Parts: sequence; C-alpha cells; structure tokens
Amino acid sequence: MTSEIWTEQKLSTLLTTPSPALINDIKRLDGDLMIIGAGGKMGPTLSILAANAVKAAGIKKRIIAVSRFSNPQAKKVLNDAGIETISADMLEAHAADSLPDCENIIYMIGRKFGTAGQEALTWASNAWLPSRIAERFRNSRITVFSTGNVYPQTPVWFGGATEETAPAPIGEYAMSSLARERMFEYAAQKYGTRVSIFRLNYAVDLRYGVLSDIARRVYKGEALSVAMPCFNCIWQGDAVEIAIRCLLYADKKVFRLNVTGPETVSGREPAKKFGKIFGREPVLTDEEGTVALLNNAGKMFRIFGYPRVSLETMIDWQAQWILNGGRELGKPTHFEERKGNY
Repeated sequence: MTSEIWTEQKLSTLLTTPSPALINDIKRLDGDLMIIGAGGKMGPTLSILAANAVKAAGIKKRIIAVSRFSNPQAKKVLNDAGIETISADMLEAHAADSLPDCENIIYMIGRKFGTAGQEALTWASNAWLPSRIAERFRNSRITVFSTGNVYPQTPVWFGGATEETAPAPIGEYAMSSLARERMFEYAAQKYGTRVSIFRLNYAVDLRYGVLSDIARRVYKGEALSVAMPCFNCIWQGDAVEIAIRCLLYADKKVFRLNVTGPETVSGREPAKKFGKIFGREPVLTDEEGTVALLNNAGKMFRIFGYPRVSLETMIDWQAQWILNGGRELGKPTHFEERKGNY
C-alpha cells in the first residue's frame, strides 16, 4: 500500500470528477435535473458530480437539489457548487406539488435504519411518498434509487441475483423498498412514465460503507461477524455516475439495473488485509452462512463498463483514510444482518 495523505477535499474531488462518458451523456440529456432527497449520504456527491459534468460539457442545465437540509452546511456546499436548493419535507402535505416541473428526476429518498419500532414511518417514506412523486412527475424521466435487498439471499456460489431474479424481500425495509419500485412501475404502466430502477448494493465512501465498517472494527479490535459470508460493493463515485447516466435508459417498460462491483467479497478477506495494514489480528465471530445478499451486475458492466475504482484500491484508500484520522459519518451499513431487521 502506498502511503497517501487524505483530506476531505481530496476525497470530494475523487467522488465528483466526471468521466468522459458522463460528460458525453449529460450533453445528450435534454432538460434540467432535479435530485429529490439530495441531503443524504450520496445526494451531495451526486448533485455536485452532475453540476461538474454540466460545466465540463460546456452546456447550460439547471441542477436542483431538494431536501429538508437539516444541516445548513450541506445546503451551503451545494449552493457554492452552483446548485439550486429547495428546502422541503416531502412527507408534508402538498410538498410534492410545490416542486417545479423538471424533465429529469433522480429520486433518492428512502428510510432504512430505525425501521424497527417505526414501521409505519418507513412504509410512508418508502411506499406512500413514491406514489405521490410518481404521479407528480409522471411526464419526467426518473431514476429511482432502490436496493439489492429486494432480492432473496442466494448461495454464495450462485453469482448473485440478476435483474430477472424474482424479488423475495426479507423484512419490512426490504418489502417497503419493493413497494417503492412498484409505485413507479405503476406510473409507467398508467401514464407512460419513463423509469429506471437503480438497485444498489453497498456504495463505498471512505467516511461510511461496508469497507469502513470492517476496517474500523479491525482497527479498534472489535468483534466482526462473518455470519453474512460475502457481499458486493462499489465506489460511490462510480455508483452516482451510473445513476445519472441511467436517465438515458429510463423507459415506460421500466429499466432495471443492479449496481455494484464485480467481486463476490468474502468478509474475512478484507478483514485480514486491514489487519495486516493495521498490525492487528481481526476478531472474527459467528459461523459463515452458505447464502448471502449478492447482486450480479453483469448488465451494468455490459452497458456502462466496469467500475473505475477496483476493490483493492478501495481497501488501500480506506485503510489510509483511517490511519490519517479521516472522519466517519457514524452510519453503519449493518451488512451482516441476515433477517432484515433494521
């Protein structure tokens, strides 16, 4: 591993520098772009990446970010990047109606953690609200953020679920996530709304993500469960770029895409690599299962190519980020959860 000095600015630059492919596709995308739910973990990265792509393409296109913006600093960062912001709680009555018309929508709102004990709020966020958005923007192109949790767990040797695998969600979060998809699918059938469903498994930003969870537990000498024997992950910069480019594939027949990296990653192997870098033996617990929540992203690779950032690079970056005292968001993925309880 090469020793690098990491800063928030360096990380932000890596996450928000558009590729030539994105710059080309943003030129092909007619109309402005609105990101609904832009204040979450991935929203600011996606919004700034889109704005940077527009600048690099030398075109004019409004980028509008919608969120409650409970953190005023997040709003300022977006405004400084030339992004228009709208502060709104989308669960409030008529909030969706108050938003401006926009040709292209990326819908990122979703509730996962804290579902246990507040199931009704999760269903309102993940099912009721999407029905409102789908109707309000029925004439737009829409990329809908979803999750690989809508699939069943598959044998580790199977290669992961494909887009043709029948959903079999486990737990209320996963079930409500499938409901979100169905609301947009209904709009596609009823109104001809052009929809892309973006089924993501574990975006990696060095401040959070499955590799951050594993690395920090190893670094702190904390126990790491390997009950979920394998996982998939993808660099967040690659994931948000594909989300924007997916708008060109939105269709009334509904375009579904698994978004993740090419590797089926054993939980043990990154732990061992982090342990070697940190000089600490990982504390591994529980029996490894024979099935896991895995996605096959072959369709993504065929259309968009392989991710630009490899798993080995992400591991190196993650270790150096921690050694440099890099910030963490305190938002664990709970990748080891097998029963869908979030």
